[in-house]
Amino acid sequence: MSKSMTSMNSAKSADSAADVKQKVSWKEYVGISKTGIVFSNLITTFTGIWLALHFQGLTFFGQIDVVFWTLLGTAFIIAGGCALNNYVDRDIDPVMERTHERPSATGRISGSQMITYGLTLSALGVFFLLLTGSYAAAVFGVAGLFVYVVVYTIWLKRTHSLNTIIGGISGALPPLIGWAAIDPNLSMIAWLLFIVMFLWQPPHFLALAMKRTDEYRKAGIPMLPVVAGFAFTKRQINTYLVALVISSFFLYPLGPVYLIVSGLLGIGWIMLGFSSHRFKDDIAWAKAMFVYSLNYLTVLFVLMVAVTLF
Repeated sequence: MSKSMTSMNSAKSADSAADVKQKVSWKEYVGISKTGIVFSNLITTFTGIWLALHFQGLTFFGQIDVVFWTLLGTAFIIAGGCALNNYVDRDIDPVMERTHERPSATGRISGSQMITYGLTLSALGVFFLLLTGSYAAAVFGVAGLFVYVVVYTIWLKRTHSLNTIIGGISGALPPLIGWAAIDPNLSMIAWLLFIVMFLWQPPHFLALAMKRTDEYRKAGIPMLPVVAGFAFTKRQINTYLVALVISSFFLYPLGPVYLIVSGLLGIGWIMLGFSSHRFKDDIAWAKAMFVYSLNYLTVLFVLMVAVTLF
């Protein structure tokens, strides 16, 4: 009970401190928008757009207005969702090392400011997606926002170790948003992009959770490494990893170059995943897995675009 009261008091203190501030810099608002997450998701959104154009026989510049509104709308929705996530987590962020300097944790931005900012960005994001002329793109945007803020942040993050898995639905939707903006009649390729993104997230975020296990335990967040230990978490990571690599091969319409390069990337990650015994400790392995996951995602989705250029 004392931990809960401390967290609540921290959040109230942060809000009170921020309320007496007259000005908040734009950099602090950017700080709660998590631009790193926004940019990484825009890569997958653009890939969805590009592949839809490719398989529909459309030109990039012929649909440049749709591309612009799709990327802008997706960026705003994700940034808005991140701001709302910061609002909900303002009681636990001061406890964790990687988040204790966020403006929402230090009290530089109040709860009311975060809600206003987050909802405004989210609403603008939906509006921009509607300007693409695709209701499907807007629906996927709203669905991603709901899963991330309500299902993951408010509910599962604090109650169940499946939080990362279910919450991964929101992170898998950007390629569908991009594709739906061009072609609301989603093809199998579009759904395969969703599956690849969904399966990528458990190895990525569970590796991060292993790195931050002590912090999550201190904050009372039931991440899988906290409640089930490292051995079980590593098995889960490798299970999803194998499923991810297999699913990536179903994108064979992208051609032999894609299959070869993605296969090498995937095999390399699997080899790393099953070689944890070679590392001096589990945290070192988790760090290596986390870094590889970031590079894998970037290279894979850039590759999907590149192979259609030749």
